[in-house]
Amino acid sequence: MAVTAHRTEAWLLSAYGAASHRAWADQLIASQDTFAWQRLELPGRHFAWRIRGNPLSWLDALPTSTPGLIVATSMVDLATLKGLHPRLANVPCLLYFHENQFAYPSNSDQVTSVEPQMVQLYASLAADRVAFNSEYNRSSFLAGAKALLARLPDAVPVKVIERISDRSSLLPVPIAPVAAGPRDPRLVLWNHRWEYDKAPEAFAQAMLQLAGTGIDFRLALLGGRGRDGHPALAELRRDLPDRIVADGHLAVQAYRSLLGRSGIVVSSARHEFQGLSVLEAASAGARPLVPDALCYPEYVPDAYRYPAGDVMALTQRLSLWLEGGLPPSVDVSRYSAAALTPRWRAELDALLVAS
Repeated sequence: MAVTAHRTEAWLLSAYGAASHRAWADQLIASQDTFAWQRLELPGRHFAWRIRGNPLSWLDALPTSTPGLIVATSMVDLATLKGLHPRLANVPCLLYFHENQFAYPSNSDQVTSVEPQMVQLYASLAADRVAFNSEYNRSSFLAGAKALLARLPDAVPVKVIERISDRSSLLPVPIAPVAAGPRDPRLVLWNHRWEYDKAPEAFAQAMLQLAGTGIDFRLALLGGRGRDGHPALAELRRDLPDRIVADGHLAVQAYRSLLGRSGIVVSSARHEFQGLSVLEAASAGARPLVPDALCYPEYVPDAYRYPAGDVMALTQRLSLWLEGGLPPSVDVSRYSAAALTPRWRAELDALLVAS
């Protein structure tokens, strides 16, 4: 076990460096300072190649030392990586699931392949501990893996799912709570990616219907958008330009300030494994209005959820809140860094003790 100045050397392997994954890695390294971290990260692009090719990308790029601990994201092909580097075979490993490949909504642009699912199944078997950011993430992964194993024609080992489940835990990504500011109860916030899995067209449809009733509200349209944008965003810009008070990327402090002003944060997601954007906004006091599905029931009360995919129900709830007043804020303090950092430390320390 490599030790640096009485600190155990730990590797953090992130095979798909999306912005949220980088933020998590930054926070983990900063908060778990009893370890001497070596961080290896691959760019968050070319998904299909990245999830299968990361052991090749790292073939000659790993440090020459042998760490005392590895924390790898679920995009890392941990089984292949250990096979290519036998010195890592006995290093205790935590595999962390920000997402799982069994619970993504289908998209006509995707190439259907079982390989991403197999990578995550093998990696979870190669890890000593498996942690998920939500119960929805864990249960959908285990159910998906069980269904995949049922498709194998023969020679299927017994109790594979139980092996993974027995060494799994829940470790949400911590958030930095956002301070509340002077609140505009009629400011409706969208702070998600403008992509098919977040269903921005449902949000846009609800806002256009609401505007047609004459109700007063304002829009903050944040979140990443692709190079060509999304038709829903173009529609809102065209039809509701006078209601838009923010549109696009903001500096961190400006973004957090806007969260602190917002009255309502809306999600229409088809997939969400933890919902960091909603959690951050809720920590600032924005009232979450989210689908009654995915990870949301784990921290959003019933009265703040609407039937998934039901634009009319979303519109009616927005109308009620904008005209009748906002409900109380939702307490998400258990997702704060102060609450979760000790849980992360205990999980990592337990891995070292077990080894």
